[in-house]
Order: sequence, then structure tokens, then C-alpha cells
Amino acid sequence: MDNLEAADILDDIGDLLEIKGESSFRVQAYHRAAHVIRSLPQDINLILKQKEGLRQIKGVGKGLAERLEELLTTGKMSYYQELKSQIPPSLAELIKIQGLGPKKAKLVFDDLGISTVEQLEIAAKNHKLAKLPGFGLKTEENILRGIALYQQKSNRLLLNQAMPVAEKVIEQLKKLKEVQEISAAGSLRRWQETIGDVDILVGTDNPKPVGEAFCLLPDVKSVLGKGETKCSVVFHNGLQIDLRLVKTEEFGSALQYFTGSKAHNIHLREIAKKRGLKLSEYGVFTISSGKRLASRTEKEVYQALGLPYIEPVLRENKGEIEAAQSGKLPNLIKLSDIKGDLHVHTQESDGQSSLEELASFAKTLGYQYLGLSDHAEKLKVAHGLDKNRFLRQWQQIDNFNKANQDLYLLKAVELNIDNYGLTDFDDEFLSQFDIVTASIHTGFNQNKDEITARIISAIRNPHIDIIGHPTGRIIDRRSPYPVDLPKIFAEAAKTKTILELNAFPDRLDLNDDQLREASRMGVKFVINTDAHHYGQLAYIRYGLATAQRGWIEPDMVINTWQLEKLLNWLKKR
Repeated sequence: MDNLEAADILDDIGDLLEIKGESSFRVQAYHRAAHVIRSLPQDINLILKQKEGLRQIKGVGKGLAERLEELLTTGKMSYYQELKSQIPPSLAELIKIQGLGPKKAKLVFDDLGISTVEQLEIAAKNHKLAKLPGFGLKTEENILRGIALYQQKSNRLLLNQAMPVAEKVIEQLKKLKEVQEISAAGSLRRWQETIGDVDILVGTDNPKPVGEAFCLLPDVKSVLGKGETKCSVVFHNGLQIDLRLVKTEEFGSALQYFTGSKAHNIHLREIAKKRGLKLSEYGVFTISSGKRLASRTEKEVYQALGLPYIEPVLRENKGEIEAAQSGKLPNLIKLSDIKGDLHVHTQESDGQSSLEELASFAKTLGYQYLGLSDHAEKLKVAHGLDKNRFLRQWQQIDNFNKANQDLYLLKAVELNIDNYGLTDFDDEFLSQFDIVTASIHTGFNQNKDEITARIISAIRNPHIDIIGHPTGRIIDRRSPYPVDLPKIFAEAAKTKTILELNAFPDRLDLNDDQLREASRMGVKFVINTDAHHYGQLAYIRYGLATAQRGWIEPDMVINTWQLEKLLNWLKKR
């Protein structure tokens, strides 16, 4: 069992405890532990084997550590099974509806006997929910929207849930002497924000032992099919992985074909046909003679079609082929371009890591700077800092910067944009921060004009440098709030306010299409992780991939700047 599976079970326990009406302390203990374990850069199974064991994980006490150890060693947790036996499975499903939550789910169950999504929808449409205490017509509307979102939700995994699994499989198979070439393919290789099945391609001249080894990997739950060209398995986390086995000499053309997208490949085949060629997973061939011109590498395949190599993240048939033909492919931003992260949270607000822990991990990433952007006082639920607490944090930051030459900490803040477009502090206090981010955290049910006005009000504040997670979406859990993005983009470009690409894997906000639109309007960006644990600083790669899919180049992103340039720019603002 991996970190993500263990964390999901802990979150389930927290939800089940809340349905039962247990204390908020017990409920939050499980959610906090899940949050930390999901963010750990180390495998939780390896931590279990260390001398200190699971107790060394912040937020994991003695009792929880014992239950986790049972889960990791046996694959089951008796406490979890006991809780599930006490609550109808359909009721546990209800809490996944946005706008409901565990307390309201228990209320509709106790008072109306509702235990399924279908029953909930009927009750809401017949206005039976509005009569319950704490509900109302507005709550009913929100629950109906939540049900619609739930019904639209796919069975796809977030990128950060699928990518580590695929990478682990690739590392395991690489050790086989029969494996000559290996790569992820499909939507995973294009770094789409959600993933269905994972495709892995192997170039080999002896496929049988590779397929056998793949089907015997320790995380495989069941084998769906096994052959000499394709094997399909399901892992314990429910992820299906298809292994495709091709001849080594055909690896490049097969990789191009199975990476896709479908629309990109169709366009390439049209180009091939016009040139008297045929393109397939086996290579590029002349139609007249059947001679194969290219197949060994993807680069050769594209060259045979008269094109430069097109990066997988761009292969969506959104103008990349025309750009390649005219020599105007973007100079995509790379991980090595990133010099720091300007939106991270410490344990002073709702983070799980100390200033020192975040700084230490940032150094391993080779960063020059880190912006400690704890929440401000109006966001009580996140234990936001008031002026005095920020002043104490600034003293810590000053002390750190005096003692360290290889990483510079910036005095930053994430303000809350309230329902009227106002933020937490006065101009005089805001002017003392190095960098200021403002985000919407509440009032998602306002209309488009109201939310747009709130964000524009923040953009026009000369002390606000960045607008955080601009659409507020959480993939498969919360729809973007209604906002006029072209107006936001135009105002940000006019005021030179930076828009954030939030790299947290369930946000990726702005998305790739929005980034392209904003960049065409002259907007600049920052790619931040919004890390709440030091391990989440590694999420930068997911934001980076989204930026690449949005055709973003290094000069469009302010955290590609050297520290001196960034500080000078901030000073001028």
C-alpha cells in the first residue's frame, strides 16, 4: 500500500467519524495525518521500517501509528472496517457531494432517511431539504449543483496519483536486460491534469519475460490480459496499466502513435499522405515502394514528415503542427528555469511544516528564494496571522536570512479577498511585505459580475502583486466560480499584476487554455505550489507541465528571475 492509498483511508475515517458525530479534534486528527502522509516525499513503508517508525511523522500519534502499521503490514485496518460496518456505504458516498458535508449528510439521513445520491436529488428538487435546520433554498441550489458535479465526475485519477505509480513501474522494468527502451505514453506522457488508464511502452526483442515480470509486480491486484504485444493489469489503487511491447527498431514510431493525442496523430497522417507517405505505429513508409523511412526514434518520425520534434505536452492539435511548420514552436519553460516558490504555508497558519523544514527542502531543489505566504487574519479557518504574529514571523525570517547565504526567505502573505473585494490589512502594513498574494477563499456562490468585481478590486490595489488560484476550482470536487476571465486578464495586463498558476495537483489553476489566452493578452505569471507541507514543494513539476501545455516560455514567469531581479521588480512595484 502506498502513501496515497493510506492517506485516502485516513480521510475516509475522518469523514466517517464526523458522520457519527465524534469530536472535531478526532476528526481533524485523521484528516491532518492524511494530508501529511499524502505529501511525504518518502515511501511510508520505508518510514515504518526505520527505528522511530511512524511516530516520526508529524501529526501521527501512538494510536494512529498502531492502526497505520496494521494497515501497511496486513493491507487492512480493523478500526476502519468496524466504522464502515456502522454506516451505510451509500451515506458515506453522500459526503462527497459539494455543498453537503458530513454533518448535513447525517442530518438528511436521520431526519429524512436519505442515504443515496438519487434520493438526495429528488428531495432537493421537491424542496424537502429547505425545511431542515441549517438548510434553505440557497442550500438546496448548492446541493443540486454539487450533485451535477458529482455525476459528471470521471473515474480518472489526478496526475500526481498516476505519475508516481507509472514512474515506479518504469524503474522496476528498466532493470530487466530484455528492456531496450521504455517510456510512459498516452495522456500521462502529455501530462494531462487527469489520467484514465496508464500506457507504458517497451522496446524489446524478447517480449515474453518482460510481460511476465510486469504481471508479477508486487502492486498488481489482478491481471486482465497477458500476451506478447500487450499486457493489462489493475493495481491495488484501482489504476489500470497497459504495457505495450514493440520491436526495438519500431519504438520511436510506436511511442509517437501511442502518445497521441488522436487529433494530433490524424493531422500528422494527413501531412504524410500529402507527401506520398504512410504513417503508422510501425513507422513512416513511402506509399509507392513501401520502404520504411523512419521508426527508431520520434525525432526521426517527425523529420520524415518535414517537421521538427514536437514535445509531447504540445500534441493536442491546438496549433502546434502549424507552429512547427513555420518554425515558431514555443521555447517551453523548464524545471531548471524555476528559481523559487512564492506561495508556501508554514505551521503558523494551516501548514504542517516549520520555516526551517520548508527552507531545507527548498535548498535541495536548488532554489534561490522562498516566499512564506501564510494566510492573513480574516481567514479564521486557516488560523490566519494578525499583524503581531506576522511581525514575529518577520523576525524569524530576518534571523534566517542573516545566517544563510544560499536561500533567501521573502516576507509574504496570502490575503483573503472578501465578498466586497476588500482584503485583510491597511496599505501601510501591506507595504512592509516583500510580496503580496490575494485570493478568494469564500463567497463562491456570488454571481459572475460580483466575483469578477472582487478580483478586479484586488488587482487594482497597488500593494497586491499576485492573484492566487484565479478560478478557485478543485478538480472533480469544486467547479470554478463564475468569473469573467478576459476582463481579469485585461486588468492584470494593464496593472502588471501577476496571475498565479497554482501547481497543487487538484487545482492546476490556471489551466493550459486559460494560460494561452492570458499570455496572448500580455499577462505574466508565477508558478507556485501553494505547499502546506515541505514535501509538496515537489509539486512544482505539475505546475510546470501545465505551463508547458499552455505554451508558456521562461520570460513570461517571474519566478524564473534571479533573486536580484525579482527584488528590484518588487521594490519598483
